[in-house]
Amino acid sequence: MVKSSQCPLCHDRGLRLLETGAVPCQCVQERSRMRLRQKAGLTPGMEEFTFRNFSLDYYSKQLYHPDKHISYYQGARQAVQAAEAFVQEFLKDAHTSGLMFVGPIGSGKTFLAAAICNALIDVGVKVQFVVVPDLLDELRASYRRHYWASIRDENRSEDWENEPLIERVLKVPLLVLDDLGAHNYTDWTRNTIYSLLNYRMNYRLPVVITTNLGLNELDGFLGERTTSRIIYLCRSFRLMVEKDIRHIKSQEREGRYRR
Repeated sequence: MVKSSQCPLCHDRGLRLLETGAVPCQCVQERSRMRLRQKAGLTPGMEEFTFRNFSLDYYSKQLYHPDKHISYYQGARQAVQAAEAFVQEFLKDAHTSGLMFVGPIGSGKTFLAAAICNALIDVGVKVQFVVVPDLLDELRASYRRHYWASIRDENRSEDWENEPLIERVLKVPLLVLDDLGAHNYTDWTRNTIYSLLNYRMNYRLPVVITTNLGLNELDGFLGERTTSRIIYLCRSFRLMVEKDIRHIKSQEREGRYRR
């Protein structure tokens, strides 16, 4: 039985034959992007989190940041402009400064962080998106499975697809730490976050962070030496909303929300 091909252009050969010669088929790049996205830690729904789909309509022009003389709308516009600029800067210099998005639940922080990931994946950049509590749980489990020992194994595979999570979050070109918030941090988790950020600072690897805590609050949970590295690694932008955007979108889908 002959297996049917998936790509109508190259019939799964990976090359298209043109009058000028053979050229790589676009399906090769598309499959590469799919692999990057699957390994990046983004959920299927996050594929829609793009700069094009980020709406400023949810941010008030009448309400103002308490610590700045700008409206919620202006603050959000500054944040999305910084995110778009970060992508361009990263493509020129992979050691550029990272970003931190601060704001309450449902203010668009995760959306912007995922939009950065999607934009970079589209051009073939490896990224890793992790939710901090999930990351810590998985690292604790992998520690018990002796993954740390595998990092020291000189004969380990260099295949990114098979790397342990700890090695990916340490060395991936761009790391996103989502929800670095008020959790039950132990000495082990504080030291783990510190070691991760310290490694990336020393090797000039950018980090994008989302949190609902200000720096003073983070200092209380994580300690001064960790927040010092966050300040060094990231430029901070605050997102403020009158209502949780997720709730508004849910009401919009049900036809129950009026602006």
